[in-house]
Amino acid sequence: MKRSILASAVLIAASAHAQSSVTLYGVVDVPIEYVNHMARGAPTVNPTTGAITQQPGGSRVALSGGGGLSGSRWGLRGVEDLGGGLQALFVLESGFTLDDGKSSQGGRLFGRQAYLGLQDARFGKLTFGRQYTTMFDLFANFSPTGYATLYEPVVAQLGTNFRSDNTAKYSAKLGDVTAEAHWSFGTGVGAIGTTPLAGGGAGETPGNFRDNAGYGAGVAYNGGPFGMAIAYDQWNPAVTVGNQGTARKAGAAASYAFGPAKLMAGYRWGQTKDAAGNTLLRDDYYWIGANYQVTPALGLTAAYYYDNLKTLRLSAAQANTNLPNPWQASFIADYNFSKRTDVYLTVAYSKNSGLNFDTSAISFANGYFLSQGNSNQFGAALGIRHKF
Repeated sequence: MKRSILASAVLIAASAHAQSSVTLYGVVDVPIEYVNHMARGAPTVNPTTGAITQQPGGSRVALSGGGGLSGSRWGLRGVEDLGGGLQALFVLESGFTLDDGKSSQGGRLFGRQAYLGLQDARFGKLTFGRQYTTMFDLFANFSPTGYATLYEPVVAQLGTNFRSDNTAKYSAKLGDVTAEAHWSFGTGVGAIGTTPLAGGGAGETPGNFRDNAGYGAGVAYNGGPFGMAIAYDQWNPAVTVGNQGTARKAGAAASYAFGPAKLMAGYRWGQTKDAAGNTLLRDDYYWIGANYQVTPALGLTAAYYYDNLKTLRLSAAQANTNLPNPWQASFIADYNFSKRTDVYLTVAYSKNSGLNFDTSAISFANGYFLSQGNSNQFGAALGIRHKF
């Protein structure tokens, strides 16, 4: 009898284990980087005229703790089978800088992602928490460098709200087609450009439901050699409670793979207005790139990015700032020792802005500030990455 009870307990435990799992995963990535024409601090902006004053600087050689091809991170991913094809899931993902071991994303413990939800093969997935926006998700397969930490203008393309707090997201897959939509009750982005937002961008303000809220939707097709995606994103930053501006983006991207090569291109329309309806930023952003797998171990990537700044005003009182349009060319050579470990060389050159040109006057978000008297910047990094 005791043996029978023990055997039953073992079977029940084994069954429960098979129905749920938690996976530890992560990436560690560190390059040594050289950048020229780099200022020692952020530029200053005249609040009346909008004139931008660059700071002095020079060349910099550094161990880049923020990562090269990937941001360093560790995470926990869990799934539980609830029966009938329904599963519960969660993701907790923490970013960190490898050179000093500090947390990224403003010191958040799980600043990259933190969400909980349900998924069903027939009805899709519904998740709640800190998540990527729809536009980020659907354009990921059309990024030549895979949203590389170094030398891809992700913020210029997607906005500083591409990772948002307080987000409910739904996605469904039907064959080769994926549809997705999200709503953020408060993105948690603390500023637009250099202007702080009400409540640090947390949103969920009593009586002002839309303050600092964001939402988006889109659809993507990835089948065979051809892929395409369209997406829309909106964010309602409020400088003071009840005074919401709008930051809108819409775009389309496509790819085509043949043999060891894959071509990608995309376009993103953007418009940012203040609470009075004055246009602060209106731009058209383009990218094109290619991946080529020379051997099973060696891959090459080339990409070009261009932003057509039609309107740029740092406040409604200022005239349009006619800055030259920034552009950037990037190149990556990546050699895989194994499925988990690779070494890489990545280089980029930008004109009319610092590298990634989300630091020009659009957001000052990245840190590649141009030094006085310079209008171009070059960067190169040699790094190693390990996935676990």
